[in-house]
Amino acid sequence: MIDFGRVVTAMITPFTEDGSVNYAVAEQLAVYLAGNGTDTIVVCGTTGESPTLSWDEEYELFQVILKAVAGKALVMAGTGSNSTKEAIAATQKAAKIGVHGSLQIVPYYNKPPQAGIYQHFKAIASSCPEIPIILYNVPGRTGINVHPDTVARLAEIENIVGIKESSGNLDQASEIRRITPSEFKLYSGDDSLTLPLLSVGGSGVVSVASHLVGTQLQSMIQAFTSGQIQKATQIHLKLFPLFKALFTTTNPIPIKAALRLQGWEVGSTRLPLYEEVDEVSQKLKTILIETGIL
Repeated sequence: MIDFGRVVTAMITPFTEDGSVNYAVAEQLAVYLAGNGTDTIVVCGTTGESPTLSWDEEYELFQVILKAVAGKALVMAGTGSNSTKEAIAATQKAAKIGVHGSLQIVPYYNKPPQAGIYQHFKAIASSCPEIPIILYNVPGRTGINVHPDTVARLAEIENIVGIKESSGNLDQASEIRRITPSEFKLYSGDDSLTLPLLSVGGSGVVSVASHLVGTQLQSMIQAFTSGQIQKATQIHLKLFPLFKALFTTTNPIPIKAALRLQGWEVGSTRLPLYEEVDEVSQKLKTILIETGIL
């Protein structure tokens, strides 16, 4: 089965001034990420503003990024939905395009019971057996939490290979690790919890901060796995203010502001996300200078 590595970047979607997808900058950014610590790029996840992208835009992005980072990084497609039928169709089409994996968010808004969550993911996996699937648990956005025992049942399905755990609950992460096979990947969905999650058996991070500090995140994880705990802790504490600053308002508003400060022409966010540009940028600029990014 495919190894998605330690640092998986949930990539933003760049827009032009008129709000169209800027495929040229998306290509450039993906190449940069692949050369600066990123093992796998998630395209059209939450950070990529998937709720406001059309399917045509998403499939075009999958193809552009696949071509841009071929041989340099893997591509994971955000093809989840709160409609099982729609998620299956989207994942099948992405698989035909050639993506290496699929990130499947827990169904949002309709708040299915645990049995419904299990059947939803089982149906997607069985309809798309050729593609590895990473589950995405983010109760703060979906309104529903996947219980560890549900995750354990899903981990028995061959092509469900891991989870992006964004509950913020280390006890839950520990229980998932305890009752799933060692080969089942447990990724932190929060940059600030990457190091704590590693200590309970985590595999790495699906990161926003890796747009800016991908190589440092790789160094932190490698230090931890090689037993250099003090070094890993030092990197974590140095980057901690940045981790928190990138979530002072709704993601991806801050990371896009940070990238613009670096000179990337990524545009703003699409409505209903809205940027208080001056306030967000000033706070970020201070943090970016303090952490040596600017």
